[in-house]
Amino acid sequence: MLLTLFLVMSLSFWIIRLMPKSIFENPEVSPEIQRLLEAEMHLDKPMVVQYYYFLKGIVLHGDFGTSVKVRPGMDVFRIISTRIPPTVMLNVLALLVSMPLGFILGTIAALRRNKPTDVVMSFLIVLFISIPSFVFASALQYFLTFKIPIFPTLYDSTALTLGAKLNSLVLPITALALGPIATIARYLRGELIETLSSEYLLLARTKGLTRAQATVRHALRNSLVPIANTIIPMITGIIGGSLVVERMYSIPGMGGQLVDSILAGDHFLTVALLIFYSAISLITILIVDVSYGIIDPRIRIGGRQ
Repeated sequence: MLLTLFLVMSLSFWIIRLMPKSIFENPEVSPEIQRLLEAEMHLDKPMVVQYYYFLKGIVLHGDFGTSVKVRPGMDVFRIISTRIPPTVMLNVLALLVSMPLGFILGTIAALRRNKPTDVVMSFLIVLFISIPSFVFASALQYFLTFKIPIFPTLYDSTALTLGAKLNSLVLPITALALGPIATIARYLRGELIETLSSEYLLLARTKGLTRAQATVRHALRNSLVPIANTIIPMITGIIGGSLVVERMYSIPGMGGQLVDSILAGDHFLTVALLIFYSAISLITILIVDVSYGIIDPRIRIGGRQ
């Protein structure tokens, strides 16, 4: 994880710094002041030297730099810390909605294989996987806020009650959850169809278990190991989708901050945000790897041997 994070951090630094826009490009500031500011942050030196000071600040002082455009003079991770709660709330709620619904729909589709229910669900799965989340966000915003004013158009960050805040998050959560619901349902359906035809499921049925009991007690758990692998791209996909959805619903989260920092040319803040997203993805990979042993005891036994 540390090696991967180091590589991502290094690539982010080089790619962002090689962008043509200067970090201090401002027509209102005289060239002399710009040169002094660049010298203070070592931006007047070669890229290799800048990279050395960048790593030195992180390793020795935990300093990822300060914002120079979005919030001038403020430490970048202090800015990020103010934006984490809305993004975490949005993405966690989207996952909490998508995972159980995906499992339920995938199980129903597998048990109703080749029946009208399965055909309809398979069509919806392809539809939800193919269409980006921001398209659903636009459609929901148009129909459920403009045509039929059921939900607020934008996120209400000033709401005094949790219920009012959650009410303004219903549409963005729905837009972000549709893709993961379809992804989980699709993979689980395929795994369950294969598992339901296995010999040990037939043995469980001959011992007196109903089809539903055999599915829940045996087939579902054995199908979760390959499904766990889909969680990684699913979480990163939700985070990527929230970049646009947060802007559409005026949610003061990480996605809008990343877009603002790139457009403003605030290199220090952009790199810090990319490192944050990479760290989240790596932690997710670790959790999924550990969960294999929890889901399937054979993996733990094989590891010990």
